[in-house]
Amino acid sequence: MKPNKIYGLLGLAERGRNLVSGEFAAMKAVKEGKAALVITAQDASDNTRKRFYDKCSYYEVPIRTYGTKEELGRAVGLEERAVVALVNEGLAHTITGYLDELQN
Repeated sequence: MKPNKIYGLLGLAERGRNLVSGEFAAMKAVKEGKAALVITAQDASDNTRKRFYDKCSYYEVPIRTYGTKEELGRAVGLEERAVVALVNEGLAHTITGYLDELQN
């Protein structure tokens, strides 16, 4: 049930313009201090994941790995997405809670 809830919240964030998707847009949000949470797909390239983990660590942005590129893309109503960034603190906090709960 929780995975569907996470994808549902990502879709809600996209519709409310509280999410940016794609590597370029997500990296821009991190660098500009707008990203509240970054999610990378499990099947994103090692290079992509490392780049985002390094940048998020530097800019102190929470980052999680969840789902596949296809699942993340479908959740936000687009094609495959390796990376999405939430720019809404409240939604980011809620999703982080669900993701951390799933990983424990």
